[in-house]
Amino acid sequence: MRYKFIILNCCAALLLATTTNAQTSSDGNLTGSVIDEQKKPLDYVSIALLKAQDSTLVKGSFTGAEGKFAFEHLPAGNYLIAFNMVGYSKVIKGPFSIDKSHQTYNSADVQLISTTKQLNSVNIVGRKPLVERQIDKTILNIENSILATGNTALEILKKAPGVSVDKDGNVSLYGKKGVSMMIDGKLTYLSSEETVNLLNATEGNAISSIELITNPSSKYDAAGNSGIINIRLKKNRNYGTNGTVTAGAGYGRYYKANSGLTVNHREKKLNVFGDFNYARNKNFADQGLLRTNGAGASRIFFDQTGGYVGIRNNTNYKTGADYFINDRNTVGVAVNGFISKAGQVTDNITRIGVSPSQTDSILKAVNPTDYTYKNTAYNLNYKGVLDTMGQELNIDADFSRYHREKLDAYNNTLQDANGLPTRPTSTFRNFTPSIVKIWTAKADYTYPFNKKMKVDLGLKTSFVNTDNNSIVENLVANQWQYDQNQSNHFLYDENINAAYASFHREFKSTTVQLGLRAEQTNSKGNSLSSQSVVNRHYLNLFPSLFINQVLSKDNEIGFSYSRRIDRPNYSTLNPFIHYIDAYTYVEGNPFLKPQYTNAFELSWSYKKTLNATLAYSSTTDVITFVTTGDTVRKTLHATTVNLAALKTYTLDISAPLSITKWWNLNNNLTVFYNKYTTPDLLGSPFESGKLAFNLNSTQTFTINSTLTAELSGYYHSRNIDGASTTSQEYSVNMGLGKTLMDKQLDIKLAANDVFNLLKYVTTSTIPGQNYTYRAKYESQIFRLTAAYHFGSNAIKSARKRTRGSEDEQKRI
Repeated sequence: MRYKFIILNCCAALLLATTTNAQTSSDGNLTGSVIDEQKKPLDYVSIALLKAQDSTLVKGSFTGAEGKFAFEHLPAGNYLIAFNMVGYSKVIKGPFSIDKSHQTYNSADVQLISTTKQLNSVNIVGRKPLVERQIDKTILNIENSILATGNTALEILKKAPGVSVDKDGNVSLYGKKGVSMMIDGKLTYLSSEETVNLLNATEGNAISSIELITNPSSKYDAAGNSGIINIRLKKNRNYGTNGTVTAGAGYGRYYKANSGLTVNHREKKLNVFGDFNYARNKNFADQGLLRTNGAGASRIFFDQTGGYVGIRNNTNYKTGADYFINDRNTVGVAVNGFISKAGQVTDNITRIGVSPSQTDSILKAVNPTDYTYKNTAYNLNYKGVLDTMGQELNIDADFSRYHREKLDAYNNTLQDANGLPTRPTSTFRNFTPSIVKIWTAKADYTYPFNKKMKVDLGLKTSFVNTDNNSIVENLVANQWQYDQNQSNHFLYDENINAAYASFHREFKSTTVQLGLRAEQTNSKGNSLSSQSVVNRHYLNLFPSLFINQVLSKDNEIGFSYSRRIDRPNYSTLNPFIHYIDAYTYVEGNPFLKPQYTNAFELSWSYKKTLNATLAYSSTTDVITFVTTGDTVRKTLHATTVNLAALKTYTLDISAPLSITKWWNLNNNLTVFYNKYTTPDLLGSPFESGKLAFNLNSTQTFTINSTLTAELSGYYHSRNIDGASTTSQEYSVNMGLGKTLMDKQLDIKLAANDVFNLLKYVTTSTIPGQNYTYRAKYESQIFRLTAAYHFGSNAIKSARKRTRGSEDEQKRI
């Protein structure tokens, strides 16, 4: 823990040096406050202190919670103050002459006039583009998107540029898995299965934007070999009491329904917010698995067909408050979570024979599943702006609790070719309760040396405790009997301590950022049933480098490097066995090792619109899902293993176009080559690689001031994913939006997968392992959603917050 003490002392020394320097070189103060036309204070107004002689910038700042500002310890001279905020006219006050006889000025109640009020007959409304490119990330501003209406976060991600989602809901970015998923800047720490449930439980109506970060800096947790996806939830921004009521309905093969309420109350010192969203969704999937077991005369064919029909009920909630102690210090508390309850019945028939045309026996499996996922997360935070130069301290403390209760029942009946039972029905059930608790605390400190140079320092610690139980019972003589051989109890504890430093420097046309993050990991996996314990302790360093060079007015190039880690999900370490039927099952691997990635990116930007990125990454001990057949037991067995290496080459090009004033087009092409290698997989060397590409296109049409339309589509080519191949995928989506009642009512009509084209096909790339999985999920869905806005509509900036437990939660 010595490094924590050193960094904290450095922070204190820097703060003391800054304070001492300011106190010895100052003479006067300029203070005041800013209000709007209703005499209410305006916070986050941009303020520039200028020299009166030539209007050069001296200092910059923002108003605080009560609209107040202060420039302190100013040397003698003549100054101007410029006030600027989007939606308001610019105001300049002064000159103010500071000398020995005039050392203090107070410019009280500087009033800003709304530009919409000045123009009267012209109503100017700022609208963010659907896809926004920034130097370090891509932002999807879906808050007002028609195509996001009524959809879940997982359905929205399927349409995002550079993103692909497989049949199980696993997300890839730029062709690579290992994405770190965040909600409001917090890692989810969930397993892949529970991350899918979280994304399915997060309604699109509650989402403001989605950030795609392919090469994160040292400020972020080092997890995520392909980058970070951060889902920002909506937060109301207005003074007074206001909110939105949402209701919607949809239909594919089955019905859909959703509703929501967002309320916000804001005063000078206090901002209280809350939202609630509910959705009910009945859906289906048609599935098939064709495989062979053995070779030659002993070869047996298994042809499994079937699917499921299920109902899912999702509830999301969020509430909290921010208290503005003064202009520079704010404390806040937030509680958010979700409850997802679902049930489905999977009905499969497997025909078994020595050839595809000859059936010798039939296995019928009827497997009902019921589950409940609950998550509650608590956050306590503090933000302090220590001076007008931008010195800042942010502190977060978090606690999250995830609770899963899942019950799978299995009814397997073996019949002969004529459908007559050959043995009694085998019935068993598997109850798998799971509890995950996460404690995190972090502190981030920013010290600006001047306008063009700053350093960021931070500390973080996290503790994760998981308790997973698997209780298997067999139905014997109408009585449930505990199966000790199949049951298991698995405990996993993990502690990660981290510290980082990041140095940022701007030159005339070059920007450089250097970072280093250290993470010390302590983990213990304990299988109580098998008396197997895996202890690990390791320390890793994760350097990062970002360079951006302005070549000309229209051209910029950039280079970045980072080293990252992906620790195994808690569920993949769990040695439990999960059955699909008597011949198909999934098993965990408690001996998985973390994987490490070195990632390089070279980017070029033209006029901030046309962007091209060339990337290369090398990953060792690749965590990969592998499905293999057992020739003795005639089963299909899936588990997660470490392959030796993965090398990925990527070219990403985005080209937004404004065809006319009312027609905008955003295209994104990602071409990538993944190559997996390992010296030993099932006793033989393994190598697999393929060139693939993803194409996304979104068009927005502004028909008039109250009517808009969207058209989007994507195509994902055939691709290699570890030891399997995925087929091509494509879909077309359409939407129409209308505003009524002076923009208080929004009505949106959206159609997902209009031509019902989306399907999934997976085959094995391992020699001698022959299987093909096919799935068709409910994707052609038509939705109608209405949202009514009430209360104040004065534009005010919302406080952005991030939590400290983002990285841990994604691995639950």
